[in-house]
Amino acid sequence: MSDCCHAQADHDNTAKDPVCGMTVVPGEKPHYDYNGQTFHFCCTRCRERFAADPESFLNPVQDDTPAPPGTRYICPMCPGVESDHPDDCPKCGMALEPAKPPKRQTQYTCPMHPEIVEDKPGDCPKCGMALEPTAVSPDSEDPELQAMQRRFWISLPLAGAVFVLAMGDMIPGVDLHTWLGAGFGWLQFAMATPVVFYCGGFAFKRAWQSVVNVSPNMWTLIALGVGAAYGFSIVALLLPGVLPAAFAQNGHTPLYFEAAAVIITLILLGQVMEARARGATSRALSALLDLAPPSAHRLDDDGNETDVALDDLAAGDRLRVRPGEKVPVDGVIVDGRSTLDESMITGEPEPQNKQSGDKVTGGTVNQAGGFVMQAESVGDDTVLSRIVDMVAAAQRSRAPIQSMADKVAGVFVPAVVLAAVIAFAAWALFGPAPALSHALVAAISVLIIACPCALGLATPMSVMVGIGRGAREGVLIRDAEALERMQDVDVLLMDKTGTLTEGAPRVVAIETAGGFDEAELLRLAASLERASEHPLARAICAAASERELSLEQAGDFESITGRGVAGRIDGRTVQVGNAALMTHYGIDTTALTTQANERRGSGETVMWIAVDGALAGFVAVADPIKANTRDAVAILHEAGLRLVMLTGDSEATAKAVAAELGIDEVHAGALPEDKHALVEKLQQQGHRVAMAGDGVNDAPALAQADVGIAMGTGTDIAMESAPITLVKGDLRGIAKAQRLSAQSMRNIRQNLFFAFAYNGIGVPIAAGVLYPLLGTLLSPMLAAAAMSLSSVSVITNALRLRAASL
Repeated sequence: MSDCCHAQADHDNTAKDPVCGMTVVPGEKPHYDYNGQTFHFCCTRCRERFAADPESFLNPVQDDTPAPPGTRYICPMCPGVESDHPDDCPKCGMALEPAKPPKRQTQYTCPMHPEIVEDKPGDCPKCGMALEPTAVSPDSEDPELQAMQRRFWISLPLAGAVFVLAMGDMIPGVDLHTWLGAGFGWLQFAMATPVVFYCGGFAFKRAWQSVVNVSPNMWTLIALGVGAAYGFSIVALLLPGVLPAAFAQNGHTPLYFEAAAVIITLILLGQVMEARARGATSRALSALLDLAPPSAHRLDDDGNETDVALDDLAAGDRLRVRPGEKVPVDGVIVDGRSTLDESMITGEPEPQNKQSGDKVTGGTVNQAGGFVMQAESVGDDTVLSRIVDMVAAAQRSRAPIQSMADKVAGVFVPAVVLAAVIAFAAWALFGPAPALSHALVAAISVLIIACPCALGLATPMSVMVGIGRGAREGVLIRDAEALERMQDVDVLLMDKTGTLTEGAPRVVAIETAGGFDEAELLRLAASLERASEHPLARAICAAASERELSLEQAGDFESITGRGVAGRIDGRTVQVGNAALMTHYGIDTTALTTQANERRGSGETVMWIAVDGALAGFVAVADPIKANTRDAVAILHEAGLRLVMLTGDSEATAKAVAAELGIDEVHAGALPEDKHALVEKLQQQGHRVAMAGDGVNDAPALAQADVGIAMGTGTDIAMESAPITLVKGDLRGIAKAQRLSAQSMRNIRQNLFFAFAYNGIGVPIAAGVLYPLLGTLLSPMLAAAAMSLSSVSVITNALRLRAASL
């Protein structure tokens, strides 16, 4: 059957394909049973499309919204069919549909418990916090913040009025009970009730969820405290006779409507401040997304230009970028030249010269000249989007140190409830008159002041701010565990090519053997190496291009990681790689050993070439050391790190580079498994090991290391294997990461101290240990204020990391 959905269809029968309208022959074509009916289809593709969503095909929804200018139209049944305007598919006759990029389903997670992921917004079943979208959006509006602000501004005047009314009796000569009579309690009830149930309803909802999920949290305590104050006041207002006389104060049964209302208002204030603080880092990530322009100038085959939204771009589109504009997506320049400000990605302040063939990154700013580019990565695949997603995911990760806080929180709420019960019983049995009123106040104050919100925020806030701070410096940290471990690293393993060196080597010499001339040897090597992504392979191909050599297609191509490549060119067996590859194939290299050693002694890399089982020569490749590597090595030594070069290159070349840079130790000729084994060996010796690399052969060691560090200029697999990526490929970023780790962990420990100390001091005070000195108990309203203040102090301390010096 061909690709067309009309393939082999018979038009002599009146049965119609419900998907594309094709006439089909019942019983001879694919069919699908649905709702008691058998539907026949012209091809399997139509049947599968129908089976995926029968209703949408049987009852299509007409969308009359015009597509934006520049939209391309595709056939949903025939891949590859496209048009710049609405039409019918030339293959199957279906109406073409506007092409839309796939949309990721928005998921929601808890900022304190990232393992909680839901498909819709709601509250965390563990801690009750509002779930946040996992994806970062340019829209800075926070519905949770808006809702809390609205509730706060409604509750503030009502709670204030209840407070003034309740405290009126404290003014000398004022007796509101007598003046207002029964209205004294009913006025408080009327104003406090909307505060408790409308403005504070979310607190009771979250508390109920904590009970249902058997996960007591701060909202459990808040609901118990506020509920006790409000519930007691209702009983005192409606049925005062059922309460013991020990509750009476100055001849009246006390009401605590003002405590319930003010507590809710103070909690709302704390929620507003907390949401604003958490939003600070989210807004920073949103600002990154805003770096990309909203639209692009797309060129058609005739050179006509149309402005289209970024969502409508596809890989392969040709785009024009004018002076002063931002590059819309990632791609490569195909015509023109310019200078680009890439500081938002690389951190380098100097503009970079770009010409035809150079890659450009979405969000960077075009300066001097205009150019035409071809889009390569669009939508969520751009460097900018991946950076934002990586940082956002990292900010939601959990540091190992948080496990201590989690263990405490697991027993904290039951312990607080027990403390409240003990405080109530102690005051009821041994307290002065009115004993039961004092007991109720003490129990409510203990429940409110001991809310573990500060404890829960201590680690996530510092992680969120610290990882955001690293991103500003071009140090992308994928998870909080790497942020914590980095401070303890004492050994740094480094690959050579692309890590210590530019990773853009060039051929500096060619030595031949066996009667080959330089051009033929280079042609065979380049024909084979052009299928490889290794920097040394690109250098060989570039040298062949400079000599305008005609390359051939390689057959039976094989990449032998850490050694080289092999294949067939023009019917001849060719191998290109290091000495280990030659040994593997039994190739004798002694004829050129002296020349090769001289080249290695100068820091050059030798790539051996064998043809039909015999040595044909070698190419010598020089890879210049990065301009910042010497400074980076000095900084890393000052940080107390033991520096080890771990490379697949020859020992002579590796030692020459190490001697020039002052590297402490060299391991040359290392295969991927050797690098992995060395990491394991050092770990078994008790070292905390970081591994910095950029290639496929570094991936196993990057994954095994305590902290893997990938060069942002390297391969995708290296960046996938490493929890830290240096966007600029600058090793000085490792020292920054280590300092950021130390500062973040110190900040977390400070926050945990604040949280534990606050509860350690606050609970006894709320229980009444200072009553003999002060003659009064801590008001539940003051307990609520102190509880909110503890959260604010933790958040404020975490935000100091934004100004940390790296």
